[in-house]
Amino acid sequence: MVFDTATLSSAGGRETNEDRCGYAREGGAGCWVLCDGLGGHRGGEAASRTAVEAAIGSFKADSRVETEVLARHVELAHRAVIEKQNADPELTGMRTTIVLLAMSDAASLWIHAGDSRLYWFREGKIREQTRDDSVPQRLVEAGEIAPDAIRFHEDRARLLRSLGAKQACGATQGGIRGAPRDGDAFLLASDGFWEWVFEAGMEQSLAASKTARQWLERMEAQLKQRASGEFDNYTAIAVRCTS
Repeated sequence: MVFDTATLSSAGGRETNEDRCGYAREGGAGCWVLCDGLGGHRGGEAASRTAVEAAIGSFKADSRVETEVLARHVELAHRAVIEKQNADPELTGMRTTIVLLAMSDAASLWIHAGDSRLYWFREGKIREQTRDDSVPQRLVEAGEIAPDAIRFHEDRARLLRSLGAKQACGATQGGIRGAPRDGDAFLLASDGFWEWVFEAGMEQSLAASKTARQWLERMEAQLKQRASGEFDNYTAIAVRCTS
């Protein structure tokens, strides 16, 4: 299986980009990681960079696509952020979201904390997406607001989980057992991306694209049509599976 991959990351309407993403291949497995830093100009950028580097490093040391291994990748990223906080008092308040996808010929597994999302597409349609660790997501689950209301809810930035907090990060796992199918696709996205690119547009862009790069470019065009002013950093990773 070939994992056609493309990434993009932009400061958007801000001066500094606090998002970070990366990916790596080891043998027949791949790992894709995206983080959205929190904690101000210096802290958010340091947190996301630290977490991505730690998670990718952990994958390179153990590329098995198993739930306990993914949990270890995130735990090591969490510890790395805390160690950076302890080494520099100016970074004490820094946090970061994380969403990580790992794939092999046997499984496609993911894990996340915060509101950076993963979408899984099969036959051109979204089959599953992660649920945000945020106040608006809990309101959706309580039946108080509709899912579409998350995007512009006044409390959307209030996260319930992230890396860098003193307590365990409590990341959530999901995935598919069995080999990826030809045409399967995955999108990892920070909130600054999915806020402006709606699910129907993701599917339409996927159907109109032959490569991961084309898919991202079409979605970014939608984002730029909607976003203006001091809008958030946006970052995304697109992965298309081809035999």
